[in-house]
Amino acid sequence: MSAIAQPVAGVKPRPERKPSGWQNLKPLLPYVASYKGMVALGLLLDALMGIAGALPQLVQGIIVDCLTGLARPLTTLTGSARWVVRPLLSFYSPLNRHALAIYCFTIVGLMAIKGIFSFWTRWILIGVSREIEYDLRNDLFEKFVALDPEFYARNRTGDLMSRATNDLNAVRMVLGPGIMYTATTIATSVMALYFMFRLSPRLSLWVLLPVPAVVFSVYYFGKIIHRLSERIQAALGVLSTRAQENLTGVRVVRAYAQEKSEIASFEEANRDYVDRNIKLIGSWSLFFPALTALIGVSFVLLIGKGGAEVIRGTVTIGTLSSFFGYLGVLMFPIIMIGWVTNIFQRGAASMGRLMYILNAEPNIRDSVALPKTASGRNGDGLRPAVPSSIRGEVEFRHLNFSYPTAPGIQVLHDINLRIPAGSTLAIVGPTGSGKSTMASLIARMWDAPPGSLLIDGRPIRDYPLSEIRRAIGYVPQDTFLFSETVSENIAFGLDLATDAAICNAADIACVSGEINGFPQGYATMVGERGVTLSGGQKQRTSLARAIARNPSILVLDDSLSSVDTETEERILRGLRKVMRQRTTILIAHRVSTIKEADQIIVLRGGEIIERGTHDQLLALGGYYADLYQKQLLEEELARE
Repeated sequence: MSAIAQPVAGVKPRPERKPSGWQNLKPLLPYVASYKGMVALGLLLDALMGIAGALPQLVQGIIVDCLTGLARPLTTLTGSARWVVRPLLSFYSPLNRHALAIYCFTIVGLMAIKGIFSFWTRWILIGVSREIEYDLRNDLFEKFVALDPEFYARNRTGDLMSRATNDLNAVRMVLGPGIMYTATTIATSVMALYFMFRLSPRLSLWVLLPVPAVVFSVYYFGKIIHRLSERIQAALGVLSTRAQENLTGVRVVRAYAQEKSEIASFEEANRDYVDRNIKLIGSWSLFFPALTALIGVSFVLLIGKGGAEVIRGTVTIGTLSSFFGYLGVLMFPIIMIGWVTNIFQRGAASMGRLMYILNAEPNIRDSVALPKTASGRNGDGLRPAVPSSIRGEVEFRHLNFSYPTAPGIQVLHDINLRIPAGSTLAIVGPTGSGKSTMASLIARMWDAPPGSLLIDGRPIRDYPLSEIRRAIGYVPQDTFLFSETVSENIAFGLDLATDAAICNAADIACVSGEINGFPQGYATMVGERGVTLSGGQKQRTSLARAIARNPSILVLDDSLSSVDTETEERILRGLRKVMRQRTTILIAHRVSTIKEADQIIVLRGGEIIERGTHDQLLALGGYYADLYQKQLLEEELARE
């Protein structure tokens, strides 16, 4: 449990009431409302399919009465129900081949009409479910890119991927087959029950005696299925995380010969997932036999009571035949109740997991609502329509910072620092001293306390996110490249990328020569996370990406650590021209990288312990001077 989520000591927290399946599915209503016309048409066609599917049973009863030689078929059928089949009754003639042929062709025609309605119902409703799936997936991705690092620090990537794939598919099943079969069940049941009561109300009541037991079974097993579905989806998230982490870190697994250990861990997660599914299957194996038994009771009641009615002459054999037909029709809705219940309960559990993402709000966001840009979208991290007017002055005022994921650990203590626009600040210090934290605060990857970080004399929170990030070229310590071409990776931050701008940025980063040496040059695919490039090539490509944006503030977080000293010197020569025109924050471990900076600070334990120019810090004889002497000695030993 995270520090934030810890309950108050000595106070037993009240168990939070879990939302019902309907409450989980309620957020889908606005998505469905966007396609209300198509949904209404699909449901109308479904109702017409139910009507067309209910008439063949009446025609079946007429045929049976025709074959038994009754003078008048379906004698108990009255009211509007008899009016529906009146055109067919005009052809009725006992034991007549011509009448029999007409009724047989009528059944074929009705089934063909039902088939046409069924096709269009499926095409429309399943099509709408795919469109809503498209909208949901877009909303999920938009939320993913808007959420800040804290969210990803608290949630595992594999679990989030499972929610965006498996859970989304379960929700689509609710919107497509779930809605369609629910509507079909209602339409079929209503029409069948209507004609059954018109044929014989008393016999209908006998046949429907098991219905309360069916309702109770659906309610009871529905709760079990919902609970088990939530656990299954959670187990699948753990399994996906295991797979994702091992695939991403496969080289580390092999380097440490941990294949057997990781396989065992995966098997354990896999077994847990399978066991939970087996529990669900166990519930299913009880659910369907229970429904089948209840259906069997209805048939037994129909045979016993219906047979007695035929013997007494109160109903015809044709009427009893129609009853059998309608009871057969009702079997489909009863069976579908079980299947649809499973779909809705799984979908409700999955929608609850999706709403965790959709309801999440980034902690780092604009302080005021922004007007929409020409593209129609607001400034929540998207590129602005106009260039940034930020000059690049950065100031820290009594800044104290702790990560939200570990609020009890203070990373930076009382930082006071001013970086004039167009100047270069270098930051050095031991590992864990807070150097990367300062860089991420300037890029607003994390939020500094109010009023403690200013850009051009204005609190950083007062700037729209789009403007502040547009003004900053940030090269993080952990270099990331997309599975695209080298050219596309360099041009990632540009609205309009020209070949000249891409090549110029690559030249400054001293990576153009190696790119031109690739078989496909700038069109070379770098592979997942840049796996086809060396560490130095990835760093320089990432550096070129930041330079290509032509930012006001350039933040380089140890971005030259993987290159040799000769290449580093060439890069620095190219960067000096760029750095004169913008504020540069340079984090490094090698003194050779930072010695020409306008200002150098030394961080230790989250505090600034030394500051000044290269010569001033050497004269102090402190940490910086000691670091410089050690690196000079290392260089001399390397030359020997």
